[in-house]
Amino acid sequence: MEKQKFFTPARVVFSLLSAAIMAAIFYLSCENADESSETSGFFTNFVLTHFVRGYADFTPERQAEIHDLASFIIRKCAHFSAYASLGFCTSCAVGRRRLFSLGSLIAWGICILYACSDELHQHFVAGRSCELRDVLIDSCGALTGLIVSMIAMRIFSRKKSEK
Repeated sequence: MEKQKFFTPARVVFSLLSAAIMAAIFYLSCENADESSETSGFFTNFVLTHFVRGYADFTPERQAEIHDLASFIIRKCAHFSAYASLGFCTSCAVGRRRLFSLGSLIAWGICILYACSDELHQHFVAGRSCELRDVLIDSCGALTGLIVSMIAMRIFSRKKSEK
């Protein structure tokens, strides 16, 4: 494997994208419990009204039960997705390497540390909490993004070498 340059346009772009994703995560974590519920409630209501057949005809109790479950799932999927995006971009910023390498560990470690700091930050926001479960979901999302980035880099590298 050839030695990589530290600053390449792609690495700079992915570093900036990583910072932008971190800023977006921080911004959303600054929302108090009511604001956060309103944000996720919008998406939950959209999903339920468009994808659950007959939702409007359910009893209010059944709607509330389904809404609570869907809201929980949507919130956790949002955690996973945000950190999958962060893992992807952070991994690309580190550059091409093997999956089991110091670079991969650093990329994943950055994401895990950010997940921990995000949960700690939420502890100090009104009505929000610090949950280990969310750090674990975030870490799994970041690892998924890292693996997807490595697959994408390998495919891109092969196509580039074929030309």
